[in-house]
Amino acid sequence: MDNLSYQYLDSSFSPDKAAKYTLLLQGDSSRFSFAVTEKNKLLVLSNHLGWDIFDDPENNSLLFINYGRRIIGLPCSGFTFIPVSLFNPEKVADFARFLDVKAEEKVFSQPLDHDNQVIFKICGELLGKVSGRFSLNDIVFAPKGWILAAGGDGPSSQDMYLNVTVNTIEILNFREGKLRFYNSFNFMNEDELAYFVMVAANELQLQPESVNVILSGDIESGDGNFNRL
Repeated sequence: MDNLSYQYLDSSFSPDKAAKYTLLLQGDSSRFSFAVTEKNKLLVLSNHLGWDIFDDPENNSLLFINYGRRIIGLPCSGFTFIPVSLFNPEKVADFARFLDVKAEEKVFSQPLDHDNQVIFKICGELLGKVSGRFSLNDIVFAPKGWILAAGGDGPSSQDMYLNVTVNTIEILNFREGKLRFYNSFNFMNEDELAYFVMVAANELQLQPESVNVILSGDIESGDGNFNRL
């Protein structure tokens, strides 16, 4: 039996063909969303689910069937980018010291793009919940998909990509098609949101009147955050 609700469920989806599908899952500390795709076709989309679903796999079976590929993005509690030219796999532990890793956290090291290696840490509570159902080898740096998608869109150095998730803002910028800046900040209101965007723009020496802002995530035309930006 499956108790999940769906924002989209394609009529061609079949659990018997799961080995041909890819499961994409991304979440924050309180909720997650997932999608199932076959090549470039979306088959399933389900948003804003509670992590307690992982405690009841029998009644949420569609999420846990044997997909051919799983890509799991979890919120990281710290990260750093290392240029590929400087990265040495044998020195991961040394790089991880910059992240102030706690006993309950786990460190991952993965390629981000052709130029950067990302080292990031994830809190143990979520890892414990997810690792009981999926392999840790399925876990990726959660912003990677967004970063690569934006980078493949021919970004200008004047483009600032902003992704809003509840009270978190991610800010992304490229120069000559290569990643120049990525960071995330927690904000409490629209003034703080605008402040962090202005700080990033100043750090990048971008003039506000020449910046192109590309928005995604939990933001809509006409809401408070949109209007303040």
